[in-house]
Amino acid sequence: MFLCCSHSGAKRAYKLYARTFIRSVSKSTPLRLWHRNRRGVECEELKKILKMGFKFSIICGIFQVLLVILFSVLVDYGQHASPPHKRKGSAGSVVNSSETLAVNDVTVYYSIEVTIFSSKLRVHNNSYCDWHSEMDDTLDSSQRQPLQVSSPSQKRTRRNGTAVKFTLVTMVFQLVLIAVFSVLVDYGGHSLPPKPVSEQTKATGSNKTVAGQKRQEPPSPNDISVYYPMFQDVHVMIYIGFGFLMTFLKKYGYGAVGYNFFIAALVTQWGTIVTGGLNQIYGEGHEHIELSIQTLVTSEFAAATVLITYGAVLGKVSRLQLLVIGILEVVFYAINELIAIEFLKYSDAGGSIIIHSFGAYFGLALSRMLHDKKVLDSPKEASVYHSDLFAMIGTVFLWMYWPSFNAALVAPDYVAQHRSVINTYFSLAAACVTTFALSPLFQREGTKWRLSMVHVQNATLAGGVAVGTASNMSISPWGALLIGCSAGALSTVGYAYLTPFLTKYTKTHDTCGVHNLHGMPGILGGIAGAVAAAHADVNKYGYDGLFNLWGARAPKINTTEYYDLVKMGVPFDAGDGRSAKAQAGYQIAGVAVALGIAIIGGIVTGFIVRWKIFDPPSQEQMYDDDDFWEVPTEEASEDVETGDGFTHEKEDKL
Repeated sequence: MFLCCSHSGAKRAYKLYARTFIRSVSKSTPLRLWHRNRRGVECEELKKILKMGFKFSIICGIFQVLLVILFSVLVDYGQHASPPHKRKGSAGSVVNSSETLAVNDVTVYYSIEVTIFSSKLRVHNNSYCDWHSEMDDTLDSSQRQPLQVSSPSQKRTRRNGTAVKFTLVTMVFQLVLIAVFSVLVDYGGHSLPPKPVSEQTKATGSNKTVAGQKRQEPPSPNDISVYYPMFQDVHVMIYIGFGFLMTFLKKYGYGAVGYNFFIAALVTQWGTIVTGGLNQIYGEGHEHIELSIQTLVTSEFAAATVLITYGAVLGKVSRLQLLVIGILEVVFYAINELIAIEFLKYSDAGGSIIIHSFGAYFGLALSRMLHDKKVLDSPKEASVYHSDLFAMIGTVFLWMYWPSFNAALVAPDYVAQHRSVINTYFSLAAACVTTFALSPLFQREGTKWRLSMVHVQNATLAGGVAVGTASNMSISPWGALLIGCSAGALSTVGYAYLTPFLTKYTKTHDTCGVHNLHGMPGILGGIAGAVAAAHADVNKYGYDGLFNLWGARAPKINTTEYYDLVKMGVPFDAGDGRSAKAQAGYQIAGVAVALGIAIIGGIVTGFIVRWKIFDPPSQEQMYDDDDFWEVPTEEASEDVETGDGFTHEKEDKL
């Protein structure tokens, strides 16, 4: 009852509800229809509100909690998601590790599953345009708002030289990228033919050859069949998922999906150079950047970070500003990634910290630097029915392929990759259910409790963000459900209350609400990863699994533990000898460092891109494609009857 009244904010309504409740439970006073007050609220109406508002939410919430409890009791990881030392054969013997890796089917079944889902979605989407056309035709003519043809004198004055400036800067930067690639970037070993080796000395055993004869080195197993299916999935997320998710603005659909396409293609090139240079040339001492499917995935992760930031300033920056933002942010992103890999050495397989939290808070700091109070009153910052439908396409694609995003770089530890797919899948499912359960509580309009498309489009994805850091850890399936529930609830509450609060009191306008989808769930994921790291031990992961997740937990060289493991035949590289608690501390430190670099980087970038030289959009140009895209126009149309029983709109094309 308090939840119902909290939205009205009216003391009179609260007193009315409280008095009605007291009368309903009083034995001497039966529950009867009470007189109307000034707002016309009655006891019977109150009862209807309670029934409609809470019944669905309570049932969904209780059922989701029951699922978490049942998962904690009955469900566990299968053999392919468990470390080898915990796996038993038919006779009770421990399964050999190498044998297990050979039969692990995550790369076989997972790629087939997502392909089936995407093909089904494509079949249904083929009829979308026809269905939407018929839906529009059913509207009353008074509801139609066709675009009017504007004469040149009526159009807003465009600043001379803006397009030329953007073209020159973009082409010059692309040529610079080509030049840098020619010097620093080359194919990795799996993209080159095996190198011939001079056999000046005789080989031993059956491999003897004639002295001086050339032979080819035995090639290492090429991993394209392992990484490429998940790279494809990440590719779909970047260009379709993120792009269409931001098409909810009624007059900025071209800018959302088009600029997403442009900046992602540019940042993948720039990210290859910056992240590859810091990690491979500086960190590992390579002579040049070696390309592989893994480097392509890491480059797309850099693009994802920039796209998250773009969501915070969607519709408020020009294409030239966006270009500069992408160039600068990748530098800060690569620095943060280098610190995470080389110094803090924490685990973040799904990028809850490095990608999501970093991109969100970089975007919030950038938005604060670009703040303009006039933008808050723009009527163009709104959605219409069909724009929300297009945004849901992005949501569904992201929701389907998010397990690949979190598991793409976990291989060749296929046991951990199996866990990553399972944990992400169930976390997403729990976040979806929780969002649908809570959304009506925050969308009351009179006696109606409605679902919000903002919540459904975004908060349903928060589970994938929050479970990212711990996705490859042994958190158990019920733990993944719990993380998903928490993330869905946190994101939904954030959209309902925190976004308006930040806009009003901190002057930080967040167009897409990235703080609720990526920022807070990313921090939640960092905390979950720290908790999982604090409870990680050899019994749970085995030596291979433990050191694959946290290399710093391996013993230092020339220590007793180091030589003991060598005698046992455990394959590992010397680490820092960290304890579980110490590793958990480094996980938390990684969150703090990422937020610090993101906020500082956002402030610096915002200070630069707000200069007039980068053509910031005017108030009329914000959230509007008209000045920057060739937008189709329509003349007044007439309705014609057809034989199919529908009224269609006949258009006069220009």
